[in-house]
Amino acid sequence: MAEREHLRITGVHAVSALGRGADALLAGVLAGAPAFTPVRRFDTTGRRVTVAATLPEVGTLADELTDAVDRACRAAGLDRTHRAGAALFLATHGGPHSLPAPNGPGGDTGPEVPALAGHLARRCGLGGRTRTYTTACVSASTAVADAATLIGRGDLDRVVVAAGYLVEPDQYALFDAGRALAADGAVRPFSAGRKGLLLGDAVVAVVLESARAAAARGAPTVATVAGWGRAGDAYHPCQPHPEGHGLARAVEAALRRAGLPAAAVGYVNANATGTPYSDASEAAALARVFGPAAGRIPVSSTKSVHGHALEASGLLELVVTVLTLGHGKLPVNAGWLGPDDSCPLDVITDAPRPAPTPHALTLNAAFGGANTALLVSAP
Repeated sequence: MAEREHLRITGVHAVSALGRGADALLAGVLAGAPAFTPVRRFDTTGRRVTVAATLPEVGTLADELTDAVDRACRAAGLDRTHRAGAALFLATHGGPHSLPAPNGPGGDTGPEVPALAGHLARRCGLGGRTRTYTTACVSASTAVADAATLIGRGDLDRVVVAAGYLVEPDQYALFDAGRALAADGAVRPFSAGRKGLLLGDAVVAVVLESARAAAARGAPTVATVAGWGRAGDAYHPCQPHPEGHGLARAVEAALRRAGLPAAAVGYVNANATGTPYSDASEAAALARVFGPAAGRIPVSSTKSVHGHALEASGLLELVVTVLTLGHGKLPVNAGWLGPDDSCPLDVITDAPRPAPTPHALTLNAAFGGANTALLVSAP
């Protein structure tokens, strides 16, 4: 398969504070009502911020991921034979506390991260290679880019990309202590008066296939991954380049791989976390790529509704972008207070808009200067 032949997305499943399944996710982001509520999963006494976007009842991360992978495979119509040849690329948080018992301390939390991908593959009947990604907030989007590259050059026919993060006390404490969480309890991407990010649950799985493999079994096409790009800033451990150099290069690479001009992009699901510095940097990156047209491309960050899911963010936002394109409506940027001169963009603030083209970008960035761009197209 030539690398420019578009990769097929044939099955998706997502769980977030907006609900379980693709329909709940689509309805939630189009409604634009933020899902942030007081945290009940663990004690937040003494914290500056006490809210996040969490589901009231969840299983262990291992169980939730198993269910998501199985449901995505079923949505794609994968039988036992097709599953047996599928690879599994997993994005999740590393370390000893990555799999908490969400409803309280202790309990059976399942395998630790180094063994988790193999554990999920066995439970779901996936017999291909496995990989694990723990590269912060670009983990899932990097996994998608790697899957696209390997499928594009003919090494693999089918990859299930899964990602999971359930809000837990360790990361919550780190972000709160670092004063990164929004003290006013709202995420306001690109807006004047934005105060920071808020965390959110996400467990997501996506089935990616070559066009040939999907056609051979008459698989549905939810969307295509037309292009992807990755680039580093090497500017600062925690801050992106103020002019958005790395993110701009990632977007340009995605456009080149897709064989599309910048003018073809009709929507950007931005990385924007609601933090003053990074949102302005992302706006600068879009200006570098699109020039004066950057102020006319509809932009929103759905983190304003479902929260920041860390390692799982890239996959959740990919699914959001795919679903909204397929539905023909673009989601709002919640929490908007007013324009900021450092972010001169066409932010969707009042109500969902019609999608002007079938092509959209979804962007992610992480500490350490990592940047990713995925360009997707409606079927």
